[in-house]
Amino acid sequence: MCRVLNILLALLSRILFAVHGLLIVWRVVVVTGKTSYWLLLMGVTLLGVEMAITIKYTRNAEWKWFSPMVFLYLSTVIPSVWFLELSLLQSNLGCAEPDPANCVRALEQTMLIVLFLGRWLMPKGDMSCDQLSQLLMVYLGLGDYFLDIFETFRDSQVKTNRSVIIVGLSLFSWALMQFPLVLTQTSRPKVQEEGQSEPAKPGRAGWTMSCCSSEVWSLLLTVGLQDGPFLIYRLYLMISERVLSQKMVFFTCKNILIVLLEVYRICVVLLEQRNPGGKTESWTLRME
Repeated sequence: MCRVLNILLALLSRILFAVHGLLIVWRVVVVTGKTSYWLLLMGVTLLGVEMAITIKYTRNAEWKWFSPMVFLYLSTVIPSVWFLELSLLQSNLGCAEPDPANCVRALEQTMLIVLFLGRWLMPKGDMSCDQLSQLLMVYLGLGDYFLDIFETFRDSQVKTNRSVIIVGLSLFSWALMQFPLVLTQTSRPKVQEEGQSEPAKPGRAGWTMSCCSSEVWSLLLTVGLQDGPFLIYRLYLMISERVLSQKMVFFTCKNILIVLLEVYRICVVLLEQRNPGGKTESWTLRME
């Protein structure tokens, strides 16, 4: 029964991705007038093959660390968003017929909703409910970043600036690479015969274990794929492009604090795993 439910959920989530991918590619074809862009559907058309392979070779109808389904969906929507935004840029520059910005914005916003619902509906695999909720919270946080980028594109100082929009779209594409990854899963500690967790060995071995822990990798990817690049982009807009709105200043300061907290958390986790039960607690209190 559980197997049948997983197959139904896998099918439903892929149908959701395929329908939205079809809509966004259809809009690209309408805007550009080029039927060759239907080839962008190649990603979502492979979802059926991917589903068959996933169900056959996985126990819970989902891979543990990487989601090919999400990757195939993104391979369709990311190029489509590029084409739609660049068409809006051409319209703002007066080089093309105006395209309804509200339609593009709706497709971009529903893309984030589809990613969230698709991850929620698809089989959890080896994730617990707690780990899934953590992953969904990360998705919601990423949605705020993306909406902020798209709103920045509508700013009067930005909407005709090709370099700013291209950098923003590159950042958007880079940050979306987090979605196929599932780094909330952690390995349980090995249990000894007495039922006690095996203590980590100090020294070089302990440092290797901490560097390879899923929490550290998750934090490093968050800084490298999300918060760090977004901070650089906002500073670039403020310093180079003179976009100094109250909203921009507030979110830049917030972004700086988030990056500092993430770096601090990485240091704490590394020290805790290198010196379990040692002096990490006192060091943490002094830092606070």
